[in-house]
Amino acid sequence: MRQFVFVLSALFLLLLFIPGCSKKDGKNQSDEMVLRYRMPSKIQTLDPGNSRGVYSGLILGHICEALYTYDFLQRPYTAIPTLAESLPHISEDLLTYTFTIKKGVHYQDDPCFEGGQGREVVANDFVYALKRIANIRYPNQNWTNIKEKFVGLDDFREYTKQFKKELDVDYSTEVEGLKALDDHTLQIKLVKPWPQIIDVLLTDNMSSPMPYEAVEYYGQDIIRHPIGTGAYKLNMWQRGVYIELERNSNWRGEFFPSEGSQDDIEAGLLVDAGKPVPIADRIIWRVIEEDQPAWLLFMRGEIDGMGIPKDNFNQSVNLQNMEETPEMRDRGIELIHFNDPSVFWIGFNFKDPVLGNNLPLRKAISRCIDRDRLNDILANGRNTIAHGLIPPGLNSYDPEIERHGYSKYDPKEARALLKEAESIHGGSIPKLKLAMPGTDTSAKQYGQLTQRQFQNVGLELEVDYMDWPTYIEGALKGQFQMFASGISAGSPDAIDFFDSFTTKAFAPGSNWFFYSDPEYDELFEEVEVMPFDDEVKKLYRKMEHMILEDYPGVFTLHRMSYVLKHDWFENFKVHVFSHGAFGKSRYYRIDVEKKNEYKHLLKELKKKD
Repeated sequence: MRQFVFVLSALFLLLLFIPGCSKKDGKNQSDEMVLRYRMPSKIQTLDPGNSRGVYSGLILGHICEALYTYDFLQRPYTAIPTLAESLPHISEDLLTYTFTIKKGVHYQDDPCFEGGQGREVVANDFVYALKRIANIRYPNQNWTNIKEKFVGLDDFREYTKQFKKELDVDYSTEVEGLKALDDHTLQIKLVKPWPQIIDVLLTDNMSSPMPYEAVEYYGQDIIRHPIGTGAYKLNMWQRGVYIELERNSNWRGEFFPSEGSQDDIEAGLLVDAGKPVPIADRIIWRVIEEDQPAWLLFMRGEIDGMGIPKDNFNQSVNLQNMEETPEMRDRGIELIHFNDPSVFWIGFNFKDPVLGNNLPLRKAISRCIDRDRLNDILANGRNTIAHGLIPPGLNSYDPEIERHGYSKYDPKEARALLKEAESIHGGSIPKLKLAMPGTDTSAKQYGQLTQRQFQNVGLELEVDYMDWPTYIEGALKGQFQMFASGISAGSPDAIDFFDSFTTKAFAPGSNWFFYSDPEYDELFEEVEVMPFDDEVKKLYRKMEHMILEDYPGVFTLHRMSYVLKHDWFENFKVHVFSHGAFGKSRYYRIDVEKKNEYKHLLKELKKKD
């Protein structure tokens, strides 16, 4: 449901995880097409019921399927059926949804099934998946996303409290709002209207069907054994090093889209129209936390597409026209850039005794951060300053938000606010601590620059660098005083951005701030049942100002993504919303001749050196 609250290991590295393709993979001499990705951080889990991070989502989107997905080519972004036969039948009161599940859809083969053969997906698998998230004995990040949504599901959660273990719970216990009417008919009943349910829940990995056999067979080790219906399945996971997917022989199959815009035709995106997918045989992610090793692999043609590290930006982009440099063009490397609807921040924990009750301190920290310098030093000036919460590209973005001055850089005002903050605190402000995901060079540059800006106004800051799984564990437990984080939109509606500041979304939900305002909560409950229109836009903007006035964090930048790809990598189309981007590798292909030509080019360049 919620678009992934995520933290980048190098927060301003701005990598887009586009696959690299090759005909052969290392020592494997078979005639295969292999997509190669860079994974910039370790993966915590591959259990879709407990997955909220962008990294695990990149992988699970190829293994798991939900009822709906976003069309690969169509714009504006449109949700289309995946495991559903069609759009649901919706009652007149907008509370009851009835879905017909496609017949003949099977899970991948796995030892958890009888005879090792994947069985057919049934409607109860969707019921089980959501009940499992509601089970209080199954610790997960997703409960707050469906809390108070389905009739009877909160009561089911109360029922599970009497048990000691997840598997002790009787999942046959009836929940009025989640029913399998028969093997291929799913009915859900909502507590109140939820107009965004398809876009934000039913396109999400967390709502994909879960076979009970897998949970019972693997137990807690289910995090290493994702079982899905998608085009690929997990073949190998060497934690912290390597992840490999291979074709799922049980996949029902699909054909490349046959309809697209004139721009799609001119870009060659319909050359494969009507052909079977997936095109690639395998997908490989190599965990490469540092930028430069990944960049060298890209330049050698071993990664076929990647975001541009800040230290290589001038080498890649002509700053006069923002196109690829002649060096890149001579190598057949193409530049793609686009607005990513995201926002990054340094968040404050409102449960912290120093920050939580001290608005002048939080405001002073915001005033001491020179966002333009952050952008220039950490991202080559390619991003835009975040003057508010909602990024450009979403339907409720306020183009006039800058005039309110929430992101103003003013060290003099910051020092004055600190005096007021010290009066509230009852003395000098103690050393503050920032949790930073990542131990790589970019993360450390970000931390050090932030420390200097704090010092400029008389604040001490300690930065705690950590790997992704450690960071997530601490964030979900509310252990951090301050944390570097951000959010990227899963759909055009900003509802998930606002949900991240509701009381009901306290961590392990997405509200890592532990921000709470009863008036704000009431407004959220009002807008979440309303289809988006001008009235909702007005309320959204009111809620945005309420958040900004309380300074729950330092909102820093909105991302502009700059991506390079080799010209042999084909069928790539930008999806700015992650629910539409995940799992689309099945459409990608390579031009083998062009890739071989690049190998010859590298040999010629080596001779010149």
